[in-house]
Amino acid sequence: MFDTLSEKLQRVFKNLRGEGKLTAENMEAALKEIRVALLEADVHFRVVKQFIEAVKTKAMGEEVLTALSPAQQVVKIVRDELIRVLGSHQSRLRFANDPPTVIMIVGLQGSGKTTSTGKLARYLSKNGNRPLMVSVDVYRPAARQQLAVIARDIKLPVYEGAPGEEKPLDLAKAARREAVQTGRDVLLVDTAGRLHIDDELMAELQELKEALQPTEILFVADAMTGQDAVKSADEFHKRLGITGVILTKMDGDARGGAALSIRHVTGQPLKFVGVGEKFDALEPFHPERAASRILGMGDVLSLIEKVEQTIDQKQAEEMQRKLIENEFTLEDFRDQLKQLRKLGPLEGLLGMMPQIGPLKDLKNVKVDEKEITRVVAIIDSMTRQERANHMIINGSRRRRIAKGSGTSVQDVNNLLKQYAQARKMMKTFSGGMLGKKLGKWKLPNFGSFGAP
Repeated sequence: MFDTLSEKLQRVFKNLRGEGKLTAENMEAALKEIRVALLEADVHFRVVKQFIEAVKTKAMGEEVLTALSPAQQVVKIVRDELIRVLGSHQSRLRFANDPPTVIMIVGLQGSGKTTSTGKLARYLSKNGNRPLMVSVDVYRPAARQQLAVIARDIKLPVYEGAPGEEKPLDLAKAARREAVQTGRDVLLVDTAGRLHIDDELMAELQELKEALQPTEILFVADAMTGQDAVKSADEFHKRLGITGVILTKMDGDARGGAALSIRHVTGQPLKFVGVGEKFDALEPFHPERAASRILGMGDVLSLIEKVEQTIDQKQAEEMQRKLIENEFTLEDFRDQLKQLRKLGPLEGLLGMMPQIGPLKDLKNVKVDEKEITRVVAIIDSMTRQERANHMIINGSRRRRIAKGSGTSVQDVNNLLKQYAQARKMMKTFSGGMLGKKLGKWKLPNFGSFGAP
């Protein structure tokens, strides 16, 4: 997410720091590079123009030019402008005073509406709501069945319709009655899409809007389509009046142009981003955190929240005790890897770390998930005594473990080496600043797996 833009902006700031003194000339050169970086990231040209003008006005002020560290001042100005462009603050979902809250999910065909409906239902359920889903897409083959399958996977209810309910409006009204009768406080309406915007589609959506009076109309856009997503969002807003945007496939979009343009062009906030295929891979969008990630400052707050939602607190406290008392065993190492996997793709976690100091090369680490599976298999092939005390694992034991796990002796040797490094690293984290920020949960040395 934002990788390409982040790398280019960090290069600009590095060059500025190398100047020692900020002048009109080198500031102009930096602004030119920033402009190119934004345009290459597929940011809307009007957004780029206003962004550059705002940064230039603030950066060329007397206070910045005479500052002790002018380059740092410029970084702060750019960060503040990024936050402003992205939306200034997190835009939360609004809920109706009288439930059920109706949320219409709209967008073009193939943008990920149905999957996003399921992800949003899961998110709401995890945050104390009782959602009901309904698909009113009566045109696309198996569209309603797709939502039903997703509903079963996430163990949440979907209204599948009754005989005679074959029109979108009939389905939606019946689903709202079902929500009232079953005590569901949110109704998510997955609407039909088209390959392109047409009057027939908009007329249908307008009819649904008038009948349901939704509290939110969320437009789902594919981040990978860049400015096409922004144009579609703008058109939907002009004709329907959307209240927010869900941007899917953000994990695969290294440019980030859609995220940086959508608020400015539509005037509506980016509320959620899809960051993976799993149903828990939907995150509320925080402009200030996104700005920090773009500038290489990381997103430790999101990492902490993800940890708090996933990691068992009692187990974390016990792990903290073992770290302090140097009792961290191979069995603990295996359990930590399993806990980490619950947090999602490990490369995504690395992307949340600040790209500065000793962590500056983390973004280049490639994590081989298969290697983690192999490590868990090796530890599972050990006896309880071997997992408790790795020092007793001699040559013959290593050969037996390798055979039992379907690996080689070299793989076992590598694991033991990685385990020793992880113990050392985790002990350092437990007493360091990052350890304090992450509370009682500590990161094992996942960067060693599959690293170049």
